[in-house]
Amino acid sequence: MAYEPTQVEMTHLRRCVELAAEALAAGDEPFGSVLVAGSGEVLAEDRNRVAGGDRTRHPEFELARWAAERMAPDERAAATVYTSGEHCPMCAAAHGWVGLGRIVYVASSAQLTGWLAERGLPPAPVRPIPVRDVAPDVRVEGPVAELEADIRALHARAHG
Repeated sequence: MAYEPTQVEMTHLRRCVELAAEALAAGDEPFGSVLVAGSGEVLAEDRNRVAGGDRTRHPEFELARWAAERMAPDERAAATVYTSGEHCPMCAAAHGWVGLGRIVYVASSAQLTGWLAERGLPPAPVRPIPVRDVAPDVRVEGPVAELEADIRALHARAHG
């Protein structure tokens, strides 16, 4: 079932889509994420940066590192990571290990896997395990139907 975000959450999710588009324009895979404090302040954002050869340069992983270095544990727990795509297992583990709070994503790993399979592309080298199975204590919301077509189109361009 799709998650219905608030207007404020939609602002953050639209920024994730913009960051994903920036990543694609830079030759990367289209993923973008925004870290928001419990107070609502945008703390950091990033986009995918794997084109240079380091396949761990996912925005969700970078934001987990950023949070671990700059935020107290209670601040991390109150924060939300908004993201264009559900965290992969590596990013979900990083999120859980540093104690970040909620995740809100536009498209699920299952959706992305299906979209890539429809294009005849091979599966990713890491199994698409849902965040809840990797970090069961993290509150996860998504997908967001209103923005799914935008993310799907970016992935179609990336793998077209």
